[in-house]
This record gives sequence, structure tokens and C-alpha cells, in this order.
Amino acid sequence: MADEFTADQTLPIVPARPGPITLARHGEPALSRKVSFNASAYGDWWGRYEEGGLLPGQTPPASLVETARRADVIIASTRRRSIETAQAVVGGKAFATDPLFIEAPLPPPPWPRWIKLSPKHWGFFARFWWWFFNHHGGQESRAEAEVRADQAADLLIDLSKDGQEVLVLAHGFFNTMIGLALQKRGLKKTVDQGFQYWCVKRFERS
Repeated sequence: MADEFTADQTLPIVPARPGPITLARHGEPALSRKVSFNASAYGDWWGRYEEGGLLPGQTPPASLVETARRADVIIASTRRRSIETAQAVVGGKAFATDPLFIEAPLPPPPWPRWIKLSPKHWGFFARFWWWFFNHHGGQESRAEAEVRADQAADLLIDLSKDGQEVLVLAHGFFNTMIGLALQKRGLKKTVDQGFQYWCVKRFERS
């Protein structure tokens, strides 16, 4: 016959399973991309992009709103476009802001002034030069951004360790860097919606 449970016996404590971590990109910014200019002008444009907010009239995806509803911890970067994204998604819930999650810089490559491209193409080449040729123009370098991404990953893992679901509303490329850092720490990417505005990537322990 099985032993009876007595008052002085204690049940084993089962650690909570770590909660999922979702990284979402912000909504579409208001600053127009339908322009063409040289490298120097792109640097000025990027500065305005970093300061600007979202294009009015957007509706966040229902799936992202539901993720925010479930989330125990919500963090936005300190950029306006990230904060406005959080405000559109959280439905009045409190959220934190942290500069740890701002986008990695995009200094334009040192190309001649006669070369004119759209912001989309400048962004591609600027990221390429920043990533592979360490062109940072005195801003954050790739190595420095990787350290920051590691710090962000460690923070998110710590926040999720007791079963809390964590949502970050931030930026496309730096979210990717955080995702790589999470995967290096053993988390598995379970959702990947790509790189468009409002899209998410989710990471969980196997």
C-alpha cells in the first residue's frame, strides 16, 4: 500500500520552465523612402529616421497584439518609432524602455558624392560596409554592437527564467543580432516572420 502523505512531508519544487522571448520589429516609420541622394545626404536622412515616429493610420497585426496581451514583460527601445509601436500594441499595459535595444548604426560608406541611391539601397550597402569592413564612422562598431547584443540576450534570458513571457518591440537588424546571441545560448527559434515591419521572431528553450 502506498505511503500516506503527512503534513511534515514536502513536495519537490519543480523549477518553472523559462518563458518565450519574442523580438518584434517596429511599425512603418513616417519618413519617406521615395527619395534618392548621395552618401552624405543619406547620413542626414538616417539621423532624421532615428528621431522620427510611425506613419499614422497603421494597425498592428492581431497576433502581435495577442502576444503583448500575454506578455509579462514588455520592453521598447528608447527610439520614438519603437515607443510608438509599443503604444499601438500593448493596449494600455505598462512597458519599459531601454537604450540597450536601439538599432545598430548605419553610417554610409565613403563613396563619391555623384553616387545617388535610395535609402533602401544605402541601408544595404551601409550595413555591408559596417559588418564586413568595420566602417563605423566613429559610431558603434560591429564588435561593440555584438557585445551589446550579448548583454541584451542575457537580460532577456534572466527576465524569462521564472516562466515570464517577454516581448521586445525594437529594430530589425539589432533584433537579428540578439536572436543570434539567444541561439548561441541554446534557445531555439520557433517563429520567424521575416524582416518586414511588425514582424516577429520567437525564441524558446527546447
